[in-house]
Amino acid sequence: MKLKKTRLYPFGIVLEAEHPGRDVNAVPVQLLRELFREEQLVVLRNFKTFESAEEFSTYCNRWGEVSVWPFGKVLELIERENPEDHIFDHSYVPLHWDGMYRPQVPEYQIFHCVEAPLAHQGGRTTFSNTLLALKNASEEQKALWAKVSGTYQRKMEFYSSKTVSPVITDHPRRGFPVIRYNEPPDAEGSFVNPPDLHFAGVTGEEEILFHRSLREALYAPMNFYAHEWKKGDVVIADNVSLLHGREAFVSQAPRHLQRVHVLSEVPYNNPGLESYQ
Repeated sequence: MKLKKTRLYPFGIVLEAEHPGRDVNAVPVQLLRELFREEQLVVLRNFKTFESAEEFSTYCNRWGEVSVWPFGKVLELIERENPEDHIFDHSYVPLHWDGMYRPQVPEYQIFHCVEAPLAHQGGRTTFSNTLLALKNASEEQKALWAKVSGTYQRKMEFYSSKTVSPVITDHPRRGFPVIRYNEPPDAEGSFVNPPDLHFAGVTGEEEILFHRSLREALYAPMNFYAHEWKKGDVVIADNVSLLHGREAFVSQAPRHLQRVHVLSEVPYNNPGLESYQ
């Protein structure tokens, strides 16, 4: 199959079939793995995708062991009426990594866009490449970030957990440094079910500088990409090298994503998980 490749800025790649409507299953997973390691984000667009959550999870099984949640393998990300958690609201979601509250941290996030918001309705999924953030940071910035460890607690319908992680740590499979950070929400009072966040290693003005400098780096155009969804998009994202979040969108906009977590070839046990239920 001939593929059109388009590089995204500042990272990531889009693959499109030469003839739209080809089955996404025809794209070799080994090719996608190689691009994933190089680019951290792979977008498949204009392919024939999945008619059901079962078809989607079957596709994801080709990537490795799928992480099973209380709801099953596929999370339906769609706005709920009177949501009890922000992932089912239409608000923005701060940058974070998935699996931080779970016994195992997935390497792959695989998304499928069932329905996309209309133009200018918002709802882009945001990605920050922590490899680039560290590469582009000053030695002074990295020294400050390296002093800090975050303690994160969160309770929602799928778990009640506490985890602790240094802000700069090593990639468990590849050895290079990455950033692990749950960005504090800035929508106090309107953000549904915020996590309980504490940061050790800095206090006072230094803590303010830590959050400001890290946030500026993570959202800097040279490190940050926001994906505008198109119906049928399949996105494979590196959950270890990237942080991700969501822009707010217009309530009741037709935004429906499906998400599956796939574990590493050797599953990565969460090193910072202190309690989980």
